[in-house]
Amino acid sequence: MFVELMLLLAGRTVLITVAKVDDKTLRVNVIPTQAKADENPALTTPLTFTGPPEELDAELGKHLAGYVQTHQQTASTLAEAKATMEAAAKAAQEEAKRKAEERKKAIQKPSATATPASSAPAEPVPASASTGTLGLFPVATPEPATTQSKGGLAL
Repeated sequence: MFVELMLLLAGRTVLITVAKVDDKTLRVNVIPTQAKADENPALTTPLTFTGPPEELDAELGKHLAGYVQTHQQTASTLAEAKATMEAAAKAAQEEAKRKAEERKKAIQKPSATATPASSAPAEPVPASASTGTLGLFPVATPEPATTQSKGGLAL
């Protein structure tokens, strides 16, 4: 049993409690403590075995080995996820900083090369731009709608 716990004990303290449930049954709790203050609480999930002493003697070591392996995989996965998220956040911050610098340069560049408005000749506005058709349709003047009159009223 303790051979299986050695890997788990390398990075943290493990509390083990044993309680008698009834005349033929014991309950064993294996509780890993938090190694660091900012550690994910999933790594402190306790493991409980309940059974007769003979069964615990025979099976507890195997179950502890699986628990320690799962615990290490979880710790590794959490560390990888945290590193990936930190790298993504850093990349996003650098990208935002780069874009902000590009915008700043773009704003500074036109204002440095701009000429006063009075010295620049005004460009004529094409007729299609004033109609809002953007040159897609020929410019045509609408004909007035015809009216029908009945009894002196226009409809």
